[in-house]
Amino acid sequence: SYLSICYTVLYMFFFFLLLLFFFFVLFLFYFFFFFFFKQKTAYEIYQCDWSSDVCSSDLIGYSLESLDAINRTAVQELEIIRNNYENENFKIAISVCIGPRGDGYSPGKKMSVKMAEEYHSFQIKTIADTNADLISALTMNYNEEAIGIVNAAKKNNIPVVISYTVETDGKLPSGESLEEAIIFLDKETDNYVSYFMINCAHPDHFASVLYPDSNWTSRIKGIRANASNKSHSELDEAETLDVGDKEQLARGYQHLKTLLPNLSIIGGCCGTDHTHMEEICEVWFDNN
Repeated sequence: SYLSICYTVLYMFFFFLLLLFFFFVLFLFYFFFFFFFKQKTAYEIYQCDWSSDVCSSDLIGYSLESLDAINRTAVQELEIIRNNYENENFKIAISVCIGPRGDGYSPGKKMSVKMAEEYHSFQIKTIADTNADLISALTMNYNEEAIGIVNAAKKNNIPVVISYTVETDGKLPSGESLEEAIIFLDKETDNYVSYFMINCAHPDHFASVLYPDSNWTSRIKGIRANASNKSHSELDEAETLDVGDKEQLARGYQHLKTLLPNLSIIGGCCGTDHTHMEEICEVWFDNN
């Protein structure tokens, strides 16, 4: 009947509207998710994602040409920020963040120094051709990959920072001590690294292995600690984000300042946000 036809058309119309609404919500989620992370890296003045490398880009269907374009565009975005805010009394350096080939918490299948150099060379060569000031390789968990990155940076004439992660015993996931890793890398690369950092670990995990009178600790200039004092394996198995104890974390940074004479770059890693940094900075600058 005519009435049933009208009802059918009406149902189809509402179904079509519902479908449009669903895709609109999906689009909003996709847009704001990627917009948020793009802005986050920009405000930190770190270019690119921690996993913006050849393997990771291949997993999500990016070609090498797309990877090259993404790195260049990201640096250009940060140049806009630098041009807007930099002055004679406030200098801004653009650091390109690169990460390990595999899991940052576990070495997994290790590369040789030569393999690591070849693997990271494509991205590093692209970065060296931009106006970025340096490369920061974060969450390095074994030295062969770190040395390969340094060699690739050296060949492309761009400064590089190496940031190690450590387990609860203060050693790299590969079993090397921080002292062994830093001294050996410096020896193998003729001290090419601008400075070293430690990231993705709580101060409680590594403060006990730092000796302020040692030459190797003077090479550590930056810390980006986790909020939680849990181990990497515990964090991997956790179902919720552990924001840790902010006051304890701030006291940890304060203690690290007494152990590391050249510590001047502070930030946060897993589980941290602006509230952690506010607590850290309050303690840090109140005690300067």
